[in-house]
Amino acid sequence: MTEKKVPFTLEQIKEIIKKYPTPFHIYDEKAIRRNVRNFLKAFGWARFKEYFAVKATPNPHILKILKEEGCGTDCSSLPELILSEKAGITGENIMFSSNETPAKEYIKAKELGAIINLDDISHIPFLEKHCGIPELISFRYNPGPLRKGNPIIGDPVESKYGYTRPQIFEGFKLVRDKGAKRFGIHSFVISNELNRASYVETARMLFQLAVDLKKEIDIRLEFINLSGGIGIPYHPDQTAVDLFVLGEEVKQEYEKLIVANDLHPLKIFSECGRMITGPYGYLVATALHKKDIYKQYIGLDANMAHLMRPAIYGAYHHITVMGRENAPHDHVYDVVGSLCENNDKFAIDRKLPAIAVGDILVIHDAGAHGFAMGFNYNGKLRSAELLLKEDGSVELIRRAETIEDYFATLDFSKL
Repeated sequence: MTEKKVPFTLEQIKEIIKKYPTPFHIYDEKAIRRNVRNFLKAFGWARFKEYFAVKATPNPHILKILKEEGCGTDCSSLPELILSEKAGITGENIMFSSNETPAKEYIKAKELGAIINLDDISHIPFLEKHCGIPELISFRYNPGPLRKGNPIIGDPVESKYGYTRPQIFEGFKLVRDKGAKRFGIHSFVISNELNRASYVETARMLFQLAVDLKKEIDIRLEFINLSGGIGIPYHPDQTAVDLFVLGEEVKQEYEKLIVANDLHPLKIFSECGRMITGPYGYLVATALHKKDIYKQYIGLDANMAHLMRPAIYGAYHHITVMGRENAPHDHVYDVVGSLCENNDKFAIDRKLPAIAVGDILVIHDAGAHGFAMGFNYNGKLRSAELLLKEDGSVELIRRAETIEDYFATLDFSKL
């Protein structure tokens, strides 16, 4: 079970709303720092580094907080590389894992000194042509039928990402011949997975691959990137992954395969995003309308442009009605937004306390893949992002979009 609480009182959030009208996303700095410290401590036995997945929460203020805690960034595009640079993250503190990559993005990654993690064997000559083969290079491994993945990622055989096993061996020999001297491996086969065993299996798979690479082609890996995929308990009935137990289980596999085959020391990386910030971000909205037809609806000033996961995945996000935390959940509502799409629903047939127009609703677990997946369809504007700082103050870390922003790329003078 996971207790769903908000890090502010009704009085506090009302004061915040006076200055920053809803809807907005707000992140809990203290909880994020505490969480990442626990994660790093759980893998403290290893030469470990977390590369935060920028795509989850692409805000340089969040990246700076994580940098202060010792994290790097995992980037997959030119803007994400620039966000990292703006936050003071450069060099091998950046992991650049992309696919179908334009040349200018590889060039920027190399300029920053980032670790380039290639997605396909055909990208080797492409990279060489446009910016040369770096001394340190990594490949993304797709195990195909050897793994089942999970429901979000799906069957690795159907995945567009990564090298096959034979291509991994061929690719490392090729880049070694072209001057590469340092090597890493990466694989991403699960997403939002609460079953520790799946993550441990990825570690075991990559540790064994490291052994095979050394024995068969004399490639000694410098690091293994276990990637991300550790899930969060969106539903109160779910339980968070015990990071300390997970760290110990990965350590056992490391000792069995890496230490036993004289490959120690070997760096261990991860690139979690959702697990780092997801539970510590909230979408705050105000109830604008109540509608009673075939069902009862609560209409918010937020919509799926601010949090699309419930609409496109059917994902559960817990909802707190501020001031009614202890009231009986004796009403059944669809909680909806204003988009001209009937799937614009944050909750369907959800038991909640009685809600009145003007009530403040907080949608939980929006700290990753929340604001980041926003859009402008139907002329909707992206919300502000706020940071609830450790001292209890609130800082605006991204202003809300305006009508002027929405029209900025249009030239009305030519009409």
